[in-house]
Amino acid sequence: MKKNIIIFDTTLRDGEQSPGVSLNMEEKLQIGRALEKMGVDVIEAGFPVASPGDFEGVKRLSDELQGLQVAALARANKKDIDTAWEAIKGGANPRIHTFIATSDIHLRAKLRKSRDEVLEIAREAVKYASQYTSNIEFSAEDASRSDLDYLCKVFEAVIDAGATTVNFPDTVGYAIPWDFARMIKYVMENTPNIDKAVLSVHCHNDLGLATANVLAAVSSGARQVECTINGIGERAGNTAMEEVVMAIKTRRDLLPYEVSINTRHITSTSRLVSQLTGMPVQPNKAIVGANAFAHESGIHQDGVLKDRQTYEIMNPEDVGLDSGQLVLGKHSGRHAIKSKLEELGYELKPEEIDKVFNSFKALCDKKKEVFPEDLAAIVAEEVWRIPDKFSLSYLHVAGGSGIRPTATVAIEIDGEEHATAQMGAGPIDAAFRAVASLTKTKSKLLRFQVSSITGGTDALGDVSVRLEENGLVVTGQGADPDIITASVKAYLNALNRLERMKANPKLTKERATL
Repeated sequence: MKKNIIIFDTTLRDGEQSPGVSLNMEEKLQIGRALEKMGVDVIEAGFPVASPGDFEGVKRLSDELQGLQVAALARANKKDIDTAWEAIKGGANPRIHTFIATSDIHLRAKLRKSRDEVLEIAREAVKYASQYTSNIEFSAEDASRSDLDYLCKVFEAVIDAGATTVNFPDTVGYAIPWDFARMIKYVMENTPNIDKAVLSVHCHNDLGLATANVLAAVSSGARQVECTINGIGERAGNTAMEEVVMAIKTRRDLLPYEVSINTRHITSTSRLVSQLTGMPVQPNKAIVGANAFAHESGIHQDGVLKDRQTYEIMNPEDVGLDSGQLVLGKHSGRHAIKSKLEELGYELKPEEIDKVFNSFKALCDKKKEVFPEDLAAIVAEEVWRIPDKFSLSYLHVAGGSGIRPTATVAIEIDGEEHATAQMGAGPIDAAFRAVASLTKTKSKLLRFQVSSITGGTDALGDVSVRLEENGLVVTGQGADPDIITASVKAYLNALNRLERMKANPKLTKERATL
């Protein structure tokens, strides 16, 4: 009999702690709805005590998403636990997730407490949380660097106090798969009451081993996996949900487990998270990268044409990709667009379909071929983007050999159009100077990255930028067949994120790590 693996998604908590990421309420709800549609078992909606904005975000997600469990993170103290419960109490079987560190380095350098003191704090926190709910998770921060015998005592104590899930985090991505498997097995065999709780794992990717560590842990008895879409998160990120789910689906011979995820929504959810967080997916990223199902080698192409299984271990359709060309053009109607959107996993309102359709028609005048990836980019640009303070009205760039590049830019600022022209070292530099002049911003460009959404010289260009201003760091994305236009869209997207952050100084959050 196959065992069920609980998928605990922390995109909206640990994922949002990625440098430069700050989601507003509507963006969090869009991601939450997508995760619910995927069939995720539990989502960690945030850290309610961190800020008023985080509290409201967790509360709305908990109140509105009744098809899954919503968890709220809380340190092992009464204030955090009270605040967490207030945020999630309207949810369906809400979960309080409390934590404290158990490694000697954390006890000595951060907490400055003894092992006995921390054990008692953990026990009392879980006992206190049990007055609100029986759905309690306890995490031992930095478990992979903790003394295992001590960790087993802590787990035994919190399970006796009411914890129904105990989490073993590899907080700093220190573990190696075979050793991580040993640790999980040791906990399973040396925690007397472990049969009364689910053992969970939460792995970071500092050594690039998060997914491997999780699969090793599952094979040794872990039954909950904590992960994020696209593997986003602190530092090098977290275990990528799509990698774990597709590994289980693809290698059932070695991983005889079941997950609740509808894998056909993986690609659309990945793109949604990438667009709303401003964090692009690297082309060679497993499962959801642009090159994940691409073949350039002649030998590979020949094999795939004869039998896809020669060089593909997964069907693109299983993760929500259309393996064929999108045969739509300027003569296609709304019904065809609506049908293709549904095929790709998008459920849009009539007015949203109209926006996509109009942009699709405009794109057909610029490109010979239109692909599913292009349609996904249109959805991201026209449907998912939140109304902005700054929006591009007009862009004209002049440049070339022997000419000083000049950009003329018109921007709507709060509905009123403003225009200027600036020169620069190159056309994009000139355009960015014009935007900065109009918006009167003094942000510093930390990163500029360009990639192609599809193949061909007429492909949509996808641009990602990272900006910093007075300690605030944000990312922005833009897509367009014209790479300079895509760059300006990305720059404006980042500036709009900065404006939202500056307008809400109270929303600066306290960060929590597991």
